[in-house]
Amino acid sequence: MIVRDQPNIFKVLFSWRGTILPKILPPLGVVMLISAIIGVLSYIGYFKFPELPFVGFTVIGVVLSIFLGFKNSACYERWWDARKLWGILIANSRHFDRDCRMLSQGRRERVIQHVIVFANVLRDRLRHQTANPTELVKTSGMSQQALTQLYQQANAPQYTLSLIQWELMQALKDGEISDIIYTQMNDHVMDLSMVQTGCDRIATTPLPFAYSVLLNRTVYFFCLILPFSLGSTLGIFTPLLVGVLAYTFLGLDALSSELEEPFGTQSNDLPLDSMVRTIEIELLGTLGKPTPPPIQAQDNNLL
Repeated sequence: MIVRDQPNIFKVLFSWRGTILPKILPPLGVVMLISAIIGVLSYIGYFKFPELPFVGFTVIGVVLSIFLGFKNSACYERWWDARKLWGILIANSRHFDRDCRMLSQGRRERVIQHVIVFANVLRDRLRHQTANPTELVKTSGMSQQALTQLYQQANAPQYTLSLIQWELMQALKDGEISDIIYTQMNDHVMDLSMVQTGCDRIATTPLPFAYSVLLNRTVYFFCLILPFSLGSTLGIFTPLLVGVLAYTFLGLDALSSELEEPFGTQSNDLPLDSMVRTIEIELLGTLGKPTPPPIQAQDNNLL
């Protein structure tokens, strides 16, 4: 996720990192090259390209804009939904910290440990990666044997939640908490489970493939034949206008595809590492244990 101070207008215009331009530069360059060739040939009168109906391009452009707007809205909604779910995760980790003070010190530390592990393994599940075992053992305080058993599970986040619930049931059985407190704390476990369910839904259910392919092909087809409609009219100015239009359409298509998968490590994806580290710092701090340093942005990019 790109983080930077509020830039001025000149920095916005000439920004490179974190923008969509690096991804669309090759097809944009091809479109502008075709436009330049057509524009120059038409300007010097060497070859007269047949004029394609401009009205048809206008209609296609309007319809394409509507569908691109719909796709961008749907993809942004997925991105924002994912951010809200991780906000709920952070909030519930704080709820656990407050409510667990009624438990014995040993059991409270184990529950907090499991909450930290849950945040880590959920991030790893969404990013299809495996956390650094040494760092996870150091941060969460779990044993190497427990870590090995954790990664043998088909659903490590849900397994971690079952350990939390088992600790709460034992606390109720031992008389450390009342049934009312148990119900209240168990609601937090259910909330964490719903967070994982929502994240899994986003990660495993992309936009319909046929819809994305149709829109993508239409965008590229529109941008490639656009010079043939404007070349005879604009002449040497064809690359300028075509470049602006192609940048808009290609950029919106590429941006929506990036926002569609919010859990990755691209520039505009959610900073899951940073949010997990926030949970670790806050929970370990309340236990009086050493806390890891906050994750710093590298080149204005926060993972």
